[in-house]
Amino acid sequence: MSTSELNALEALGQTTKVTGPASTKSISGKILIGVTGGIAVGLSIVCFPFVAPALRKHCLPYVPATSRQIENVLASVRLADAARGNRLLDIGSGDGRIVIAAAKTHRMEAHGVELNPWLVYYSRLAALSGGVFGQTRFFRKDLWKYDISGYNNIVIFGVEQMMADLETKIKAEARPDSTIIACRFPFPTLEPTKTIDAGIDSVWVYRSGGKDVTQST
Repeated sequence: MSTSELNALEALGQTTKVTGPASTKSISGKILIGVTGGIAVGLSIVCFPFVAPALRKHCLPYVPATSRQIENVLASVRLADAARGNRLLDIGSGDGRIVIAAAKTHRMEAHGVELNPWLVYYSRLAALSGGVFGQTRFFRKDLWKYDISGYNNIVIFGVEQMMADLETKIKAEARPDSTIIACRFPFPTLEPTKTIDAGIDSVWVYRSGGKDVTQST
């Protein structure tokens, strides 16, 4: 074998040694970047419905109601005569526990309005497993655009910054005989007819007509 051929083989071997591992590292790097990017996109899709409320004018975070809060709400519900019917609306219904509890305890039609789609799906499944799917409905809608005039009991789990705007909506849309149940924060100017408990479990009961005819369970 000539000297030139030996030099050529030696050069080829050096090239293979240099480019082989580097090529493998390059491919591995691309795969790692692709996997990492896919995970990031997946997490963004899952987390966005939970983070999105913070991007709105008023942030209504998901904070599950305590057992005591649910008891206080149920004790504040006003039951009209059967002919007129009873319908409850939970504004910002979260995982649907108040809607489901109202349907079970008072055997009434109960609806929830929630912007987070995952919580809406969860609420529907919970209602199905709880045996009250036919008495409940959960809507994925903007609470500010949802008509509340068809309900005689309205439950609100709001934050302090949004209570003034909610008060305006209540005054404009609620039925004259409606019972409004505010949890955690009261309305700024409306006078409650009843206050139950204290601290995080506080409930303020309002009548849009001014007369308190709530019934305790």
